[in-house]
This record gives sequence, C-alpha cells and structure tokens, in this order.
Amino acid sequence: MTKPEPVLEVKNLTTRFNTQDGTVHAVTNISFNLNKGEFLGVVGESGSGKSVTMMSLLRLIPIPPGEIVSGEAIFDGEDLIGMDDRDLRDVRGGRIGFVFQDPMTSLNPVIKVGPQIIEALLTHRNISKSEAHDRAFELLEMVGIPDPDARLDSYPHEFSGGMRQRAMIAIALACSPEVVIADEPTTALDVTIQAQIIQIVKDLRDQLGTAVIWITHDLGVIASLADRVIVMYGGQIVEEGPVAEIYGNPQHPYTKALLRSVPRLDQKGDNLESIKGQPPSMYSAPTSCVFAPRCEYAYDRCREENPVLEQISEGHRSACWWDIEKGATRHDR
Repeated sequence: MTKPEPVLEVKNLTTRFNTQDGTVHAVTNISFNLNKGEFLGVVGESGSGKSVTMMSLLRLIPIPPGEIVSGEAIFDGEDLIGMDDRDLRDVRGGRIGFVFQDPMTSLNPVIKVGPQIIEALLTHRNISKSEAHDRAFELLEMVGIPDPDARLDSYPHEFSGGMRQRAMIAIALACSPEVVIADEPTTALDVTIQAQIIQIVKDLRDQLGTAVIWITHDLGVIASLADRVIVMYGGQIVEEGPVAEIYGNPQHPYTKALLRSVPRLDQKGDNLESIKGQPPSMYSAPTSCVFAPRCEYAYDRCREENPVLEQISEGHRSACWWDIEKGATRHDR
C-alpha cells in the first residue's frame, strides 16, 4: 500500500494570547499531517482551539495579543511559521485558501463581489483583467450562484447568507489552491443551504484534488465528508484517526462523550446526553489531563500527568492513560 504524501506537516504548534487577565494557553503542542487530496475534519466544542490552530498556520491571529510561541508548519518544504511576510502573502489565497466562518465580515461591504474575486486572481496569477473577469464568472458558476454575470456586479449585502458563503468559497478556490481551510463555513446557514455548500466543497475536492481542512462542531457533517478526523479539547489534540475508526471505535473518553451527545433517530427517549462539568480554564498551561475533571474514567495519574498523543492502532492516535476497551490503564510508569 502506497504511503500517503503529506502536503502540510504541523509540528509542536503552541499559540498563546497575552491578555490583561493573564496568558491564555489557546493551543499547546499540536502536531498533525494533511495528505494530498485528503478531507480532514477537525471537531471539538467551542474554545477547544480549532480555529486558533488553523489561523496560526497562516499567521492570521492578531499579534499582539496573540503569540506563536513555537512550532513549524511545513508546506512544500518551507515553514509557514518562519516564512517572511512577502512570501507568506503569496501562499495565502494563492496556494492555501481560507473560508472564514462569517462571510459578511470577510467580504468588503463597499466593493462589489466581482472585483473582490478578480483582485485575488490578479494578486496571485499572472493574467490580464479580462482573463480574471472570465475566471471570476466561471467560479461563481462553479459554486452554484445563479446569473453569475449579473452577480459579479452586486455588493455583498445584495447576496443571501448562502450566496455570500458561496462567494467566499469562490475566492478561496480562485487560484486552484493545494489546500483549503474552511472554518465552520455553514454555521449560520439553514440546513438546506448547509447541504448545498457541503456538496459543492465535496464536488470541488473531487474535481480539483484540493486537500480540505473542515473545522466544525457538527459531527454529522464530518461523518459524511471526512477521510480522517482530529478531535480537539482544551487546546490539544486528544484523538486522531480514520473517520470510520473514530466513530465506530472511539478510544478517548471525550470523543466517546461527544458521540453520545449527538441526537440519533434510532434512539428512544427525549433526553440528550450531555458532558457534565465545564471546559477547562485556559489561563494555565496543562500539567495534567485537560479532560480529567469531566472524565468518568479518570484516576490518579490523569490528575498528575498530561498524557501524550500516541499510536494505538494503524493511523489511530489517542491521548489517554486509560484503555477503554480493556477497562484498565494503558500502561503504567
């Protein structure tokens, strides 16, 4: 079997925010790979570090108060974290596209949609304005916006929420990037439009071979889209593996609890299961398992030492001292 070829390798990424109330340890020692043409899902509750991780890769977090303390993001042999600003601008929007959560705050409200797409093309591609206009028309058509010629001449406020998100996807895909990062792109949309946006991204991935990182808290979306899943909690990766393995055989208590909290048609009863307790305070660096205060399996070691993310089967990693399947400690000191 051919080993997957990574297009992006993230190693020991740590990001903090220095605030008046103290230092927020938003992301701690994150490491993962994204393979060529892969659809990678990133899940976890609000505040788990999903968006900060991906924005840190392209240095999109505000500095200050943000600070990328350490880590590497190797893309085509170069480290994005250490890259100079000019080279990084060529990568952003050109070779790596980013679809933000709220298109209304991402699109310039006083510039028509067409010129915004054309600007991305002229910035990153050596083409004429007429060629860029034709490409912008093709992109709006590709993402399913009706009457694309007229819509190129429309302002963002004249688009519906779903159309604005499609326009953002068009901008992200304008230069045929190798990677697209989508940060909860369907959160504010109704379920019908969500399904359409998801299908568009899936079709474009299949057509263009673009690798996709899809950030979401919707486990149902990931089940139907992703090849592989990363589960985040408290600014750390707690589990990672193929989507079928994660959903069918979760090996971290947080993943198991997340899956139990998803409504299912085949379950009777009116009550949804919830995860007891509160998310961790991010004002102190983790020295123990971040999920231990809410975990039904926690024992002494969990409260004393932060577990490392280690391989438990082929392509499946978990950060837990407890073996759920065996009902025993995974290994002792």
